[in-house]
Amino acid sequence: MDEELNETYITLGGHVELHKYKYLYFFIMFTVYLLIICCNCSIVCLIWIHKNLHEPMYIFIAALLVNSALFSTNIYPKLLLDFLYDKQIISYSACLLQFFLFYSLSGSEFLLLTVMSYDRYVSICKPLQYPTIMTKRTVGILLLLAWLMPACSVAIPAILSADMKLCNFTLNGIFCNNSIYSLHCVSSKARSLFGVVDLMIAALLPLLFILFTYTRILIVLYQSCRKVRKKAAQTCLPHLLVLISFSCLCAFDVSVVRLGSTFSRTVNLIMTLQVILYNPLFNPIIYGLKVKEISKPLKRLFCQPRLI
Repeated sequence: MDEELNETYITLGGHVELHKYKYLYFFIMFTVYLLIICCNCSIVCLIWIHKNLHEPMYIFIAALLVNSALFSTNIYPKLLLDFLYDKQIISYSACLLQFFLFYSLSGSEFLLLTVMSYDRYVSICKPLQYPTIMTKRTVGILLLLAWLMPACSVAIPAILSADMKLCNFTLNGIFCNNSIYSLHCVSSKARSLFGVVDLMIAALLPLLFILFTYTRILIVLYQSCRKVRKKAAQTCLPHLLVLISFSCLCAFDVSVVRLGSTFSRTVNLIMTLQVILYNPLFNPIIYGLKVKEISKPLKRLFCQPRLI
């Protein structure tokens, strides 16, 4: 009981006209969440069932879609409850957990996209060595690192924030992201330093590596025949589209955190929704439509003739 009384609660102050539109908000976001879970899980199950898809490229796609489903599950259930409750509050410890999962899973998505670019690089630039390089052991290690590295790096600022004194108890947002730093009485140099390290690990270095791999891929394709270029485009284009979509997500998150106070509450809400709406739904749609080996069984599953 004493622990409950001592728990610090944060008010989520980013909602707009919630008393008037709460059921509409709930219906829209609940529908989007169901679509995200169904679309992502359908393709993951499809890859799991079909043995011809048990290859590194499709395993990485499945991992990316699982990551998208986890990312959404970290945000949507709490958000849906907030639409129905009279008060939109969250305990500070739960807020830190949401913050940790939000950036850990975001970092994992970027590293998974980096791993996928490496897979395409080896497949196109070193096709004869592909089976010996992309072994099951290598795939397992790459997946483990993609999830562990961001979790370890984000855990440090989350732990440091847990002991910070709070002077503000209203968060300018609808979920917990970097805006939690505005709650603290003083800024932490150690936390800022780890924030820079996180940015390098989760974004800058992976981005440089992706640029390197695609530069090499373009050089090889320039020297190849038209058939090879067409086949490479079929596998690389979905990856690039997802990468661009996720980069936009990151840009929106940074804009909301850095410039949110200069925007009206409505604009701030719209920009925040971009972070959680499009990318988790965009990923399965792109891979379901653009990757032939996935789109074919999907069409057979949903478009097979019915006997009357």
